[in-house]
Amino acid sequence: MRNDAGHVVVTGASSGIGCAIAQALLAAGWRVTGLDVAQASIVHGSFAHVPVDLADGAAIARAAADLPAVDALVHAAGVLRVGALGQLDHDGGALMWRLHVDAATRLADAIVPGMAQRGQGRVVFIGSRVAQGMAGRGQYAATKAALIALARSWAAEVAGLGVTVNVVSPAATATGMLNDPARAGSAPRLPPIGRLIEPAEIAALVGFLLSPAAAAITGQDIAICGGSSLAR
Repeated sequence: MRNDAGHVVVTGASSGIGCAIAQALLAAGWRVTGLDVAQASIVHGSFAHVPVDLADGAAIARAAADLPAVDALVHAAGVLRVGALGQLDHDGGALMWRLHVDAATRLADAIVPGMAQRGQGRVVFIGSRVAQGMAGRGQYAATKAALIALARSWAAEVAGLGVTVNVVSPAATATGMLNDPARAGSAPRLPPIGRLIEPAEIAALVGFLLSPAAAAITGQDIAICGGSSLAR
């Protein structure tokens, strides 16, 4: 996998984790196309912004059809809706499924076959430590767990074709999502290291997974959890 002139598509590139990933990849020499419903926040000669509602399947299909050859796909767009049993946000649950899972499915279906034909490619989905289950976040957890199942299944399909598919699952991360009113009453759990995960730390791992050195890593769910997964 080259990273001097490769083309990577990053969803959610206008803010938060997606923006940090896009900026890190630009610094590493990638050409980045950001897919996001929000306005672009990055100004760079190698960055192109494509406005698209990633919860709209038809809009994704139109955007994907116009993309030049893609060497890597990073799906970082996401939202969080919370609710306990008896108080579930069904509309919010449907939105999370469309944005986290259906968008990943449609983008991979449009992009990964071309990677396989060319004999190289990288796919990274941004998951969550919550995929293992957390009270009050069942719907969110389900969508992130689905990403792991998709990644492992697709990794098995394209492992012999030079394409890797992985998930990076952070614990609570210092982004604007923490201030989203939709998560009121559901404070993030501080990891044992005593601070939130930084978006730049996630971007660094994603950058490695897109590099030639990571060619043997595929079908994995890699946690950046600050010790949250340790037995205590």
